[in-house]
Amino acid sequence: MALHSFVKDAGERLIDFTTPGNARAEEQLKEHIESVGLGAPNISASVEGDTVVLRGEAASQAEAEKLVLATGNINGVASVDDQLTVTGPAAAASRFVAVREGDILSAIAKAEYGDEGRYPVIFEANRPMLSHPDKIYPGLVLRLPA
Repeated sequence: MALHSFVKDAGERLIDFTTPGNARAEEQLKEHIESVGLGAPNISASVEGDTVVLRGEAASQAEAEKLVLATGNINGVASVDDQLTVTGPAAAASRFVAVREGDILSAIAKAEYGDEGRYPVIFEANRPMLSHPDKIYPGLVLRLPA
């Protein structure tokens, strides 16, 4: 459980969570999570300004991290308060890194793992949110497995 920061103005404007009084925010979040291929997990979301609070259960550490990223990488979201419980076996948490202007996955792999050939590890760790290794943008936050 942690508070994760995101670049508020990065990402696609898929869901307008920050509209005051948005009674459909939780429903819209679940629709978005399903649209990126994360299924229909047992979670709830509430919006407090530009922060989304996630509560509920994730089947694994990886699923919890992907839920945080799928929520935080939406334009207008500045932070995600991760209050998810992982019901599966304990696993090491991944690190998160924000993509900078000019970054490509192989350069991130070289900087983070010392080997640019490990970019597929980053790509796979961020599927299904990433559909192609070249489709990253400044401000996007990626998970880097240990």
